[in-house]
Order: sequence, then structure tokens, then C-alpha cells
Amino acid sequence: MSERNHTKSSPILEVKNVVISYKMGDFREIGIKEWLMRKLTNNYRVWYFKAVDGVTFNLYKGDMLGIIGSNGAGKSTLLKVVSRIMEPTEGSVVAHGNISALLELGSGFDPDLTVKENTYLRGAMLGYTRKFMDEMYEQIIEYAELKEFEEYNFKQLSSGMQSRLAFAIASLVQPEILILDEVLSVGDGAFQEKSAKKMQEIINHGAATILVSHSLNQIRKLSTKILWLHKGKQIAFGSNVQEICDKYQDFLDGRIQIEM
Repeated sequence: MSERNHTKSSPILEVKNVVISYKMGDFREIGIKEWLMRKLTNNYRVWYFKAVDGVTFNLYKGDMLGIIGSNGAGKSTLLKVVSRIMEPTEGSVVAHGNISALLELGSGFDPDLTVKENTYLRGAMLGYTRKFMDEMYEQIIEYAELKEFEEYNFKQLSSGMQSRLAFAIASLVQPEILILDEVLSVGDGAFQEKSAKKMQEIINHGAATILVSHSLNQIRKLSTKILWLHKGKQIAFGSNVQEICDKYQDFLDGRIQIEM
């Protein structure tokens, strides 16, 4: 399955033949002395594991890409490359716009600082000025539904509350490219619904959004394009979201198999 022709002039995100491989070997299980002895006697094994293997896709303004795949498919690793946390072993990622990535909900926060202090800290880490954060702070804290918890230490919040704050900071700054890894499934049903509406608002403003989710219903509802990964390889990519989701469900249910 392939991407249909797009009427817009140029992509905001170009991912071309991306490979992410890790060097593996006996050094993971032995000490350096034994490793040196094995190397001298050629009794040493080295191999490469490809966490992502040849992924290619383009995104345009207004696209919402849902990424699906079982555990170990390479979804989170790919997002780290797109968000510039990692460099690809092969291939290229070119972004024509600012990226806001929400990959690990607890990252960028200090557990011993207050919610308010952490909001400013997170904003600074994303490159936002103090003036900008002053202007956005009340909107962020209200959206996260944490007004009465401003002076609580971050570690005192539940994981759902922490996630709401992280999502609010990432989504309310109107990035040109927004990357979300399993964050719309946190919190109660009301907040999940509010998050989904916010995603639609961001799309309507022209941002390109990437969402990884184990909720196939969420992917079906929000995505305009879909990428299916399996053991690092690209199985399908395109705008035929429902069709690809149906085949993925068939795979999960054991009705079809993937030939690698």
C-alpha cells in the first residue's frame, strides 16, 4: 500500500529510508578482560539489530499520522529519530517547521519542584521564553485542570495529572509538528475526549501530528494517514486508514500473517 498523490505543494516532514540499528555483541554479558581475550582469539561475536528498517513517508500540514504496531515494532524508536533525540543509522529525516514531542510523560520534570515551577522548566527546555510562558501559563494550568495543585510538588501528582500537564504544555503552543506517544489514553474519559478535540483543533490550524496509540479506535477516529510497523519494517502506509486498521485487526486476531 502506498501514499496517494497529495495536492499540497511540499511536505512539512520527510522521512526517507530510515534505518536505526544497534551494535550487539558478547560485550553485553562479559567483562572487558574476557572481551579482550576473545577478541585476540577471534572468539567474539558482533551483530546488528535493526529497530527500524527502511521507513519512508511524507507528512503535510494538517495531516494526522497514526502509527500502529505490536510491542517491539519500532514505533517509539522512530519517534525519537523524528524528534531529533536520535540520529538515524541510515536515511534522513527533514522537518520544515518546529517540533514539539511528548514521548516520555515524566521527562523534563523535576519531582521536587512545584507544578508551577515545572511548567516553566518544561517550557524553557522546549525553547520558550519567560515572557511567552508568562502569557501561556494560566491557559496551560487551566487546560491541565491543575489550578488547585499549582504549589504541589510534581511527585505528589498522580501519573494521570502529570500526563495532563505534559500534554497541555506540548499542545497549547501550536507547534508545526506535534509528536505524541501514548498520551491520549491517559486520564479519565472526559480528559481523553478533551485531548481528542484539541488534536482536531491543532490539525485544523495546519499542524502535522504523529500519534502512537494502542487504541485502534482512537487511530481510526483521529488519523488522516496511517503507518503500520512490524519488527521495524514498514508494512503499510497511506491515507486508507480504515482499510489498514482492518488488516491490522485481522493480524492481531490471527486471521492473517505477515511475511517478512
